[in-house]
Amino acid sequence: MTDEDVPTPIDFRDAQDAAEWERTAQARPGRAEIFETFSRELQRLGDRNLVVLDLGSGPGFLAAHLLDVMPDLQLTLLDFSAAMHELARQRLGPRAEHVCFVQRNFRHADWPLELGLFDVVVTNQAVHELRHKRYAPAFHAEVRKVLKPGGAYLVSDHYLGDGGLQNAQLYMTMAEQQAVLLGAGFSSVERVAAFGSMVMHSAT
Repeated sequence: MTDEDVPTPIDFRDAQDAAEWERTAQARPGRAEIFETFSRELQRLGDRNLVVLDLGSGPGFLAAHLLDVMPDLQLTLLDFSAAMHELARQRLGPRAEHVCFVQRNFRHADWPLELGLFDVVVTNQAVHELRHKRYAPAFHAEVRKVLKPGGAYLVSDHYLGDGGLQNAQLYMTMAEQQAVLLGAGFSSVERVAAFGSMVMHSAT
């Protein structure tokens, strides 16, 4: 394994590339089950008006699912791609008027500036877009800065190992993911679901 960043095969800022990714991504194994887990975990918190940040929100798949289940969520979608935000607006339709869209790159350390605080931060299949797992500890530490006291961080991504994916520069084992979250300052980390090559942890 090297410390060199892994180039991305897709330019998510390009409208054509973004649309092609959108076309193929939703049918990937485990995504529907992971989305159901996100909504179940939010419902378990018991507040319909939760203030939620979706990091690496892409074309709005997760946002649409969450609003279908909990229409009173106060959602902020953060993504570095204007093309992805446009796809998300189209997907959400009239509901987009009540969603805050923030165009920032979470690979930059200043992404949390002036965002405010959130009850929950969710991120799905985005941590590996840091393009090397060595960036994950600092990234998770930044997430803590935008969580309200007692807030929850629901983070889902591919894992490394049997049943998962095999690029050890981008992906971590389930145990590594838990250890990195604890190392970032979260006091409790629980694995709440694993489907296909995806695993979700809840950190508080």
